[in-house]
Amino acid sequence: MAARNRAKLPYLLVAPAVALLTLFVVAPGVYALVLSFQARKVVGGLLGGGSSKLVFVGLDNYGLALADPELWSSIVRMLLVALLFIPATVGLALLFALLLDVPRVRFARSTRLAIFLPYAVPGVIASLMWGFMYLPATSPIGGDHIDFFGSTTVFFSVANVAVWGSVGFNMIVIFTALRSLPAELYEAARIDGCSELRMALRIKVPLVLPAVAMCTLFTALASLQLFNEPNTLRPLSNAVSSTWVPLMKIYEDAFVNSDVNKAAATSVLFVIAALAVSFVASRTVSRVNR
Repeated sequence: MAARNRAKLPYLLVAPAVALLTLFVVAPGVYALVLSFQARKVVGGLLGGGSSKLVFVGLDNYGLALADPELWSSIVRMLLVALLFIPATVGLALLFALLLDVPRVRFARSTRLAIFLPYAVPGVIASLMWGFMYLPATSPIGGDHIDFFGSTTVFFSVANVAVWGSVGFNMIVIFTALRSLPAELYEAARIDGCSELRMALRIKVPLVLPAVAMCTLFTALASLQLFNEPNTLRPLSNAVSSTWVPLMKIYEDAFVNSDVNKAAATSVLFVIAALAVSFVASRTVSRVNR
């Protein structure tokens, strides 16, 4: 009897997580998939007291979504931010992790905490903070001389907010990987006269490439979910429209234009794209691990 109870214990422990996942992820996903194949049609004519109801329209909503030029424009803007966001985040995280891994570095714990702390700040608050730092009237970083919300510079402004909030987490992942390396490798390299710079480039970086690849995957997925930063900065800048990135476009269609079915189809397409990116990136990570 006791053995049977112990066998049930893991299922009981994961049951709350499974219930929450089903309630807030699986169920809404299935509902969105059903809505994506439907559309609201008027039946009986408006003058004759007609009413509207949901009817099955097949792939029509997907065709409308893919034919929407604003969706493709938002994807291009998201990719431009990702081109700045991904290499900057992973590169700075790797640099900070390598610097903190140097022996006898001063204030290592406080510096590590300071780099990680922005990750704990909610994205909306971080975006508001940086937004006021960008505004000419309140900027302490030269906003009266630099237009941080210009048609081109806005990409750097949005990417900067995302990088500021993401570097700390990725740095901890890479730093943990560095700490797990055998100390004998470093001792042998120092006996052979290897400098800290050469040791970082020739030993540390190649050995933590799997962690770097995993951080790249996390950052790529975060770039697909870009929403808080541009949506929060939108009231402060005319360069950020209500459909600036795909998630903002989906929100606009669903809750402003009341075209829930088209928004559902776009969401399904977006999920498929995210799964494809995850699959390709995970295959790349597995190859690096080999």
